[in-house]
Amino acid sequence: MHTGGGVGVRDPAQVTPRAATSGRGSSAASRDDLLDAPARWPAAVTGAGRFQLVPVRLPRDLPLVCAWMNDPAVAAFWELAGPEHVTEAHLRPQLKGDGRSVPCLGVLDGTPMSYWELYRADLDPLARHCRTRPHDTGLHLLIGGVAHRGRGLGTVLLRTVADLVLAQRPRCARVLAEPDVRNAPSIAAFLGAGFRYSDEVQLPTKRAALMVRDRALRHVL
Repeated sequence: MHTGGGVGVRDPAQVTPRAATSGRGSSAASRDDLLDAPARWPAAVTGAGRFQLVPVRLPRDLPLVCAWMNDPAVAAFWELAGPEHVTEAHLRPQLKGDGRSVPCLGVLDGTPMSYWELYRADLDPLARHCRTRPHDTGLHLLIGGVAHRGRGLGTVLLRTVADLVLAQRPRCARVLAEPDVRNAPSIAAFLGAGFRYSDEVQLPTKRAALMVRDRALRHVL
């Protein structure tokens, strides 16, 4: 399953550079404020194994993420196929930005097998196209290895990551995603993971299904 990139992070010009802040401590601490430091989030035990989000590091992770982006099944929705500089141009603005979007590897039992982006939906251009609430947190993901596809892992990991977000971000009441409406397997995985189909929204690059996992319903769905 592959949700595709977001409205804002697909265009490096729309990722706000790190800004100086007064009275807030180091710039690293300021970056942590927006998404509550995913690098420090704990691993989660799932039915598929021990899963952890590990923030992307360049150049260590570039070849792997680039290889995934060039898989035809991924490229159809992410539209980032090409040499490494294409992937790097997508990653670097997030890594050098103010922390509102954090690219991560999903590591299952020690093996990197998926790519995730956690982002502040209320600070993203997505907010121009649908109503968001303060601290809404968005997800993008792709399952990288063919061996990990078609096994229901997308559903398991979506629920896991959404629960991590809600546990580690107490100010966040909703986790959002906006897969392409044509991506039926992705939408089915979100529904199986406790998200609800909230709306359809027209974004600059796609017609998207707005999927929402509510903190208030997380023990019900």
